[in-house]
Amino acid sequence: MAYEMKPETGSLFKNDKREKDTHANARGSALIGGVEYWVDAWTNTTNSGDKYQSLKFKRKDQQNGNGGGMGSRPQPSAYENDLDDDVPFVTLDPAMERRVG
Repeated sequence: MAYEMKPETGSLFKNDKREKDTHANARGSALIGGVEYWVDAWTNTTNSGDKYQSLKFKRKDQQNGNGGGMGSRPQPSAYENDLDDDVPFVTLDPAMERRVG
C-alpha cells in the first residue's frame, strides 16, 4: 500500500546528493491547504551559536523550472468560461455610443 500524506503534514529526509553548501541539507514534501509542495531545508547557526532550520517551499505543479515566474501558465479559473455573451455593452460616454451603436 502506497504512503498517503495527511493534510497539513510533511516529511524531510537527509539529502544524500548534497555537494555544495548551497544545496539543502534535507529534502522532502508537504501537503498544505490541499496543495503538494517540495520542501528543502538548510541547517544554519545564529551568531550566538544556536542551530535552526531554514525552509523553502515550491509547489509540485510548478515543475517547469521557472518557479511560477514569467512565462508560466496560470491555472484556469473556475469562472473562465462563465461569461454571459448576452449582456450588451453599455457606456455612459455619448461619443463612444455613436462609434459602437
